Amino acid sequence: MNQGIKAIEVNQISKWYGEFQAVKDLSFDVNRGEIFALLGPNGAGKSTSIRMILDIIKPDAGNISVLGNQMDDSIKNRIGYLPEERGLYKSVKVIEMMAYLGRLKGLSSRDAKSRAMALLEQLELAENANNKVDELSKGMQQKVQFAVTVMHEPELIIVDEPFSGLDPVNRLVIKGLLEDLRENGAAIVMSTHQMNQIEEMADRMLMISHGQLKLYGEVADIRQEYAQHAIVVEGQGNWESLPGVAGVEAINNRSASTLLHLEADSTMDIVLAAIAQSPDMVIERFERAVPTLDEIFIRVAGEKDNV
Repeated sequence: MNQGIKAIEVNQISKWYGEFQAVKDLSFDVNRGEIFALLGPNGAGKSTSIRMILDIIKPDAGNISVLGNQMDDSIKNRIGYLPEERGLYKSVKVIEMMAYLGRLKGLSSRDAKSRAMALLEQLELAENANNKVDELSKGMQQKVQFAVTVMHEPELIIVDEPFSGLDPVNRLVIKGLLEDLRENGAAIVMSTHQMNQIEEMADRMLMISHGQLKLYGEVADIRQEYAQHAIVVEGQGNWESLPGVAGVEAINNRSASTLLHLEADSTMDIVLAAIAQSPDMVIERFERAVPTLDEIFIRVAGEKDNV
């Protein structure tokens, strides 16, 4: 596996459906060994972009490189794809179906069955190996679908809503497997509306709206870019009396946090120094007010596009 070659390079792609332009001059890349989040409201162009990357449809302009080359059948066998619309052979035993699909991806019969069983054990489904797929719960089927996606050890994994239908325990299992795959050098593109999972897992992200790039970069950097000139505090004190504080706002959450809006020329250091000098103030939390991805998503998705 060549770590120097990008997993995906997208260069100024566009796609039209008649008079409607679904993707507009979009460029981005995905590194090996990272989890890359693809975000956007419904109808933003995410699915169209994924289909172009997978060569299911062709871009009308621009070009795409996958694992260092133009897409062909040999590269397709180095990719794992979990679509939002799941599809398994319902009346076939789980282990037989997985072994068959593994062979289609180039594995020998022996390796396909061995890897299938190893994944079923990781996913706590070994005892269901000889059940038919339609005998499994929806969550179990989702885990089997994930196992099928990664059993041939792909270098690039594209997952669309990978946590859909999973309870908290199984979300942790899938999350752990995705993080292990990243540590082993795989590139993972994750399309999901679950922003908390992106905050916890993704290294970088791309947000598109109406087919256009809106946000692109490291998740932590984007959150800092949208940070307010304000501080979140928890504790006890007369926050309004602090120098440099322009206003105080209660945050509606269970932690009883308070938002201190700072004056234009004030800094966190000025406020912290004043708190340290006050014997009547107790601080349990003191940090810059950084928005969640949910808050950023709502703000950016609601902005008017430039024409």
